[in-house]
Amino acid sequence: MKRHVLLAVALVLVLATIAACAPAPTPTPVPPTAAPATAVPTKAAVPTAVPPTTAPTAAPTAVPTKAPEPTKAPEPTKAAAAATATVPPAMCAKLPNMPTVTAGQLGAPDKPIVITFVPSGDVPTITRSGEETAACLNKITGLTFQINVQTSYAGAIEALGANKANFSFLATFAAILAKQKYGVEPVLVATRAYQTVDLDPDKAMKGTQQPFYKGQFITKKGSPIKTLADLKGKTFCFTDPLSTSGTIIPQVILKANGVNPDKDLKASQFAGSHPNVVSAVYKGDCDAGATFIDARTDASVLKTYPDVNDKVDIFYVTDKIPNDGMQVSKDTPAAIRDATVSGLLSMMADPGGKAVVRRAYTYDNLVKVPT
Repeated sequence: MKRHVLLAVALVLVLATIAACAPAPTPTPVPPTAAPATAVPTKAAVPTAVPPTTAPTAAPTAVPTKAPEPTKAPEPTKAAAAATATVPPAMCAKLPNMPTVTAGQLGAPDKPIVITFVPSGDVPTITRSGEETAACLNKITGLTFQINVQTSYAGAIEALGANKANFSFLATFAAILAKQKYGVEPVLVATRAYQTVDLDPDKAMKGTQQPFYKGQFITKKGSPIKTLADLKGKTFCFTDPLSTSGTIIPQVILKANGVNPDKDLKASQFAGSHPNVVSAVYKGDCDAGATFIDARTDASVLKTYPDVNDKVDIFYVTDKIPNDGMQVSKDTPAAIRDATVSGLLSMMADPGGKAVVRRAYTYDNLVKVPT
């Protein structure tokens, strides 16, 4: 019965947003931080032998001390050499047949096209990626773009509805709500290599491109929480009220398993992002929380808590969740929509451009939503 409820929810999300669409994304695994080099123990000094007392020792012959040779500088390791091999810069070459605009028209310097970003990950990283994406799109299209980073999905939806933003990158449920409320349409859907954990029955799909991802419930290692029922009377961290894998699906799962989030939890809070939930559980601010798989490997989390995978455990994995992508407001002109879509697809076809976009939402690819 529980699985049927979850599958029904997933079907609603799929039909509402990416029916007939190409695959959408799953968060790409972030590579774990390399373990620190193990210190080589210093060899203990050998004690000096005590001369025998039965006979006087012969005076030692003086041997000239050899001058020490200069220390040879260590050769760079292969790892260090690899670290210097950076991703090439984005090409951002101008595309043909881009629209031309004059002062006062959308896309002109005095009326830039606004792309709003949501803080589903590390905000400074998303902000930098957004600014670099806008700068590249300026060159590719000849239009003027700027970004706006919202503090919540609700803020991004309202910006689209009020024509304060033209494009956004919303989670699945937020995209459904934006469409129902303001006629916001999906234009691009992301794909990612499937990320998984040991509890996942689909872990054999690891690394394959899939149109879905999954969520997880986490708790501190050694916690008495082993099942969803154990969450009764405990504190819990969600992400954003409109986050699909960080709030909506977890709440459905809890109710399907006899745990009312409003009545049975001791307390709950919205941490704002998936990395924030992991941090809160790690620090003990929440007994448990919900994120996408596997938010523990987020670079910002590992940088602050390198032992997070040893301190935070996963005790439940959700069913499949449709992926996110990019949406456009209903009042954005078709020429601007098409130019922006072409510009982003051009960036994703270039290794340097893809690296810029990936830093925000770890997209492996973006594909058009059929109109």
